[in-house]
Amino acid sequence: MEKCIERPRNLCSLHGALDVVGNIYRAIPILHASPGCSMQASNRTNLYYLGGYHGLPSSNAYEKEVVFGGTQRLYETIKGSLEIMDGDYYAVLTGCSMGINGDDVGSVVERFSGSEYPIASIDTAGFRGDTYTGYNMALLATVKALAKKTETDPLLVNVYGQPPSSDITLRGDFEEITRILARIGVKANTFFIRRDGIEQLKNSGNAALNINLSPWLAKNVDAYYKHEFGIETLNLNGWPIGPKDTADFLRIIGERLGIEKELVEKAAHEEELYVWEYLDSLFGNFERHRFILVGESAKALGIARFLVNSHGHIPLAVVLTDSVYEKDRQKIRDEINNLDCPRKADVYFESDVYEIEQIAKKYEGRATLFMGSSYEKKIAQKLNAFFAITSNPCLDKEILNRSHVGTHGCISLVEDLYNHF
Repeated sequence: MEKCIERPRNLCSLHGALDVVGNIYRAIPILHASPGCSMQASNRTNLYYLGGYHGLPSSNAYEKEVVFGGTQRLYETIKGSLEIMDGDYYAVLTGCSMGINGDDVGSVVERFSGSEYPIASIDTAGFRGDTYTGYNMALLATVKALAKKTETDPLLVNVYGQPPSSDITLRGDFEEITRILARIGVKANTFFIRRDGIEQLKNSGNAALNINLSPWLAKNVDAYYKHEFGIETLNLNGWPIGPKDTADFLRIIGERLGIEKELVEKAAHEEELYVWEYLDSLFGNFERHRFILVGESAKALGIARFLVNSHGHIPLAVVLTDSVYEKDRQKIRDEINNLDCPRKADVYFESDVYEIEQIAKKYEGRATLFMGSSYEKKIAQKLNAFFAITSNPCLDKEILNRSHVGTHGCISLVEDLYNHF
């Protein structure tokens, strides 16, 4: 083994695919995998069926199926799942062992093509990549299986680019993005969490625009929507967070969709004013921090822009924990280097907790605020820096609909940064 990662937060492609299907309401993932893969995958994923980690069918393939093939066992598993599991979309996800033995999963799934509900086959054997590979594969396969085109809705957008379980505030974040877009009359398909997620996916071919929140993820989905439905994609460098980002976001969407400028400016001004009316009361007790930020690029870029450009904090280091492709890394570095601060942040791409601690030690005596996951909490204590949880995994508290994005969400973020306990 070339490298052992301490406390990995990015897992195999099966987890990423299960994260997609498991977070669509009334979508049923069916695993063609060994019991160990099935159990570990479900334990690390937020499944949205019957309220928790229940209802995950698996072929539970043992040595016999690995050696002699498990297509018959898979057929029985799918047949039983369709009879027992009450869903509207089914997806067969393949684990490593069954990916290695060469089972023709597609032909088995094809036997159920006459089913009342759509069923897809997605080859997500873990050796094909990590969480983000699985996310890309499963989201594309799901869109292919469900999305249809009837008539373009000029005020409908699709929002994606964030793996559900990798964002600790995803539910609240999607609610905030939906609220912001509604200010200018735009409807948002967010696919995940909402009870009408499958209907949103079916209707996504009628959108006038895609909004991809990630600077590097889901480019295959962008291309499919363009090729099949003629839908262009607006690629953002991370979530819009804070008054300036939110106002700019509204203006960009308004321009792309041809929305009346007066309406857009009114909404943008009111959203900005909302934040400043709250933050004005903070400036009498304002503490400017020198910060280290650890997290996934889509969220970390938005947080960094807000803290520096709108709130006046000083960036020391930004550590990106997702598996950003080498070709996309310079774009992210440039975004961080363009922050409105003479002191340019050092940029790292690292997910290993041990390596992140070694990076953090470089700033001992200088860093006063450390933001990251529960894994980084002890590192912050060693630096004698304040700590706030802003990224996955969050093991210290329960988060239901709290948000860190937009204008309402940035208020919650500021509270988290200043309420040290």
